[in-house]
Amino acid sequence: MATKITMENPQTGETTSGFYGFSWTTLFFGAFPALFRKDFITFIGLFVILIILAFVSLGIAPFFVMLIWSFMYNKYYTTGLLKKGFVFSATHTENELAAGRLGLKLNSHNCKTVAAQ
Repeated sequence: MATKITMENPQTGETTSGFYGFSWTTLFFGAFPALFRKDFITFIGLFVILIILAFVSLGIAPFFVMLIWSFMYNKYYTTGLLKKGFVFSATHTENELAAGRLGLKLNSHNCKTVAAQ
């Protein structure tokens, strides 16, 4: 199951949610989670690929593609946010866990320091 992590862009102040782990929504709804997350290029690319595969394989191949993509999409999306300048902005423990699950090292470039409350 996917886990949500709060992310913030220090330059713009925009906050959003990153995710890591298996994406059930991607498995069940295909390319639409990318559309709802405003990841338009991924939505268009995946949608076109699924349509082509559906015609070529009589509708069987898209299921297998979505099964594989469900394991990969949350990491792809969250690392894409990091490349766009977003940083983890949850508690230090949550940031460490998210970075570890995404295969990243937690440092000042991908983590916002959160004051203890």
